[in-house]
Amino acid sequence: MSDTTSRALSLLNLLQTHRHWPGPELAARLGVTERTVRRDVDRLRELGYRIESTPGAAGGYRLEAGSAVPPLLLTDEEAVAMAIGLRIAASQRLVGGAETALTALAKLDQVLPTAVRRRVAALADAVRPVGVGGGEAASTEVLGELALACRDSERVRFTYTSASGESTHRRVEPHTLSPADRHWYLLCWDLDRDDWRTFRVDRLSGIEHTRVLFAPRELSQEQVDEFILVARSWVRQPVEADIVMELPLEDMRALFGQWGQGATAEDDERTRWPVGGSDWRETMYGMSWVPAGVPYTTDLPEPHRAEMREALTRMLQALAAPPPPPRP
Repeated sequence: MSDTTSRALSLLNLLQTHRHWPGPELAARLGVTERTVRRDVDRLRELGYRIESTPGAAGGYRLEAGSAVPPLLLTDEEAVAMAIGLRIAASQRLVGGAETALTALAKLDQVLPTAVRRRVAALADAVRPVGVGGGEAASTEVLGELALACRDSERVRFTYTSASGESTHRRVEPHTLSPADRHWYLLCWDLDRDDWRTFRVDRLSGIEHTRVLFAPRELSQEQVDEFILVARSWVRQPVEADIVMELPLEDMRALFGQWGQGATAEDDERTRWPVGGSDWRETMYGMSWVPAGVPYTTDLPEPHRAEMREALTRMLQALAAPPPPPRP
């Protein structure tokens, strides 16, 4: 780096640290003449930095906001603070969405020195914002790569390991990344399944960039939220059961939409659909989604089966009894 370039960067760093700098003080700090300071200010202006100068004894220089974002010079401490802030912003759905914060974080992480990157990783383990803490840790590198693929509409390949331990290779068109509860989720169009799929990011590995671009498919924010909500529900629950309903699989999927994920054909006329929850009440809520007039059976285990039967019996008795008289 030439002395001129090095001096200009030092000048820029000083201008970023204070609102106003007197010309003589800048010259003294840099060990040059005021005339040299003026020349270096002109060089920075040519690079897009808006630097205001005022004459006189109280005059000097100040860095102003411009119409575009010029490069910034950051100290190690500032870079660490910014990286941690971006992680928190992403997890809290700030800055216009998780992808915006993640792509900014990916760019910053790419140029951080190794020692600074280690500091960021250590602090990130200690600073766990509400929303994604407590689950399996998702690699910052993987999140950054997926965020850039979402932004650039680039197809990627990766290996996905399901909760059962089965590994599959996927080719997808990434749409969005979203933090929910304790995990990060990738919503994408699965090219081999020809349908939307949602993957937990901590179960992804071996990401390959294909450099093949695609035209993004339209999804509303409500649809995105529903996909993520369905994905969040696909975790092992304390109380689980299967419902077998007298409804062909295709008809069931048409009625249930994304909530039909996990359903399988029992035969040509019946569909098996898994439900679950923290207790039998949440399982009963899932059962209530079976369309009116469609017979079904369930293998809900004991003692939850007996508890639900007792509660339903009391509900039917309450509905059969005459309503109480209105209060005077």
